Amino acid sequence: MAKKIVIIGGGAGGASTAARLRRLDETAEIIILERGEAISYATCGLPYYIGGVIENRDELFVQTPTAMQNRFQIDVRVRHEVLQINRKQKEVTVRDLNDGRTYTESYDTLVLSPGAYPLIPNIPGTDLKNVFALRSIADNDRIKDYITNHPIRSAIVVGGGFIGVEIAENLTRLNLEVTLLEMTDQVMSNLDYEMAAFIHHELRAKGVELRLNTGVAAITETDDRLNVALSNGENLSADIIILAVGIRPNTKLAADAGLELGITGAILVNDQLQTSDPDIYAVGDSIQIRDLVSGRDSWLPLAGPANRQGRILADILAGRVEKYSGAQGTAIAKIFDLTAASTGLNEKNLKKWGIPYLSLITHSSSHAGYYPGASPLSIKLLFSPENGRLLGAQVVGYEGADKRIDVLATALRFGKSVYDLAELELAYAPPFSSAKDPVNIAGYAASNILNGDVKIITWDQLLSQPPGNAVLLDVREPDESHLGSFPEAINIPLHQLRNRLDKLPKDQEIVVYCYVGLRSYIATRILMQHGFTRVKNLSGGYKTLNTVIKDRALQAAKPAHLEPVGV
Repeated sequence: MAKKIVIIGGGAGGASTAARLRRLDETAEIIILERGEAISYATCGLPYYIGGVIENRDELFVQTPTAMQNRFQIDVRVRHEVLQINRKQKEVTVRDLNDGRTYTESYDTLVLSPGAYPLIPNIPGTDLKNVFALRSIADNDRIKDYITNHPIRSAIVVGGGFIGVEIAENLTRLNLEVTLLEMTDQVMSNLDYEMAAFIHHELRAKGVELRLNTGVAAITETDDRLNVALSNGENLSADIIILAVGIRPNTKLAADAGLELGITGAILVNDQLQTSDPDIYAVGDSIQIRDLVSGRDSWLPLAGPANRQGRILADILAGRVEKYSGAQGTAIAKIFDLTAASTGLNEKNLKKWGIPYLSLITHSSSHAGYYPGASPLSIKLLFSPENGRLLGAQVVGYEGADKRIDVLATALRFGKSVYDLAELELAYAPPFSSAKDPVNIAGYAASNILNGDVKIITWDQLLSQPPGNAVLLDVREPDESHLGSFPEAINIPLHQLRNRLDKLPKDQEIVVYCYVGLRSYIATRILMQHGFTRVKNLSGGYKTLNTVIKDRALQAAKPAHLEPVGV
């Protein structure tokens, strides 16, 4: 007898489950119940439609209900809201939003894929007509319609996550004056602060007024103009506000049905994606998963994992032996001309969970420097001090960040170490890379740390030291140093270092730096081999440290010492 599978939610996880299951089982009765007007649409593409990068709205739809019904013989019911799950009778109560009627639908197996919902701050004014959230096609259409039919000059975006920075860029493309508010000291929490500082620079350079450590206290309206009271006591005004402060797993149906939730607040599932009810499964943004790096319970609402979960669940429902092993949170975003990407754990989470780690930052060229068009590419690695296993990686740059993060994500997925990164044989031709790819370079640098060839100091460790605690040695050329340096630093160009060793004390810590860290590494090796035992190389060089200091100054949190001079 054919099984009847009812799927609640037609997004990435639900649609993937249905399509894969039909490819494996022609006899199953498959029903998708979707509260909205569309299934399987590109949520990640919504900001780009608002900004006009994607011109045709239809291009946002990966699959339509009619096409899915015709191709897969799946009963797709849009505008059908599931009100209740009756586990004992194995049926759901459904309201047809087209005509208002309510009916019940039985199931043999129920799949929950309700996704997530946007978090709306509990402040006055979020219900005003020109205050919007962006999560669904309906949200998208409301924003697009309002911008098209009203004289909009300015916008405020609240929240600096993926959607926040992407909608800020796309509103700027429409020639609006855009202010981006973020309650913490950085945008894009998947990155560590010093990597996010490069994004802060890009946003400001492209005309976005970035206000960090700033929240919204209240919103009021005067003659279609919005007045925003900020948490710091200031006031702003704008024609439109987009709320992008985050999302939460949509678990109401599951909780009301008595299904168990995990410690993250998402639906608890096992490695078969099975809930606490053996006849109910769940996928997508509403479920708790295992973080691959830490092994901890986590919530990672991303399209890639949701699609993967749908495919695995279909295999399980078709009788195949499969299990879902978890996710590592690989993510990428475009911020104007800059690309920022990450995989695995960042430093904040490693500290929070007490996981031992080492870190380093390298700045390489996106391809061979002698071939025109090369641009800077910054890579941060986080790895185990015991065996070098990769724990996380972040890449920020104007070209080639996408392929480097994919290489690093693959290495992390299969438990590889920084030694393995050094061994990778990657494609090389001058327009695309260098003979030593930036991933190789990062692997070499990390291996040097583990092998004891060099000791490093990070920007935050240096800034936390008392003034005068260490001798700062700048091994750049004098003309470089004049463009930007630290007043207390000793400037000895690398090629002169061997002849001027007597100028340096052997009984004090010496922190060596250049612009990106390569020349200072060479200088560190010279010093170590001449009896200097307290030598550290500044990870990421002057470029990283100066980026942080300038960003902090713009946040009115300038350090008390190590203030750079020049530009």
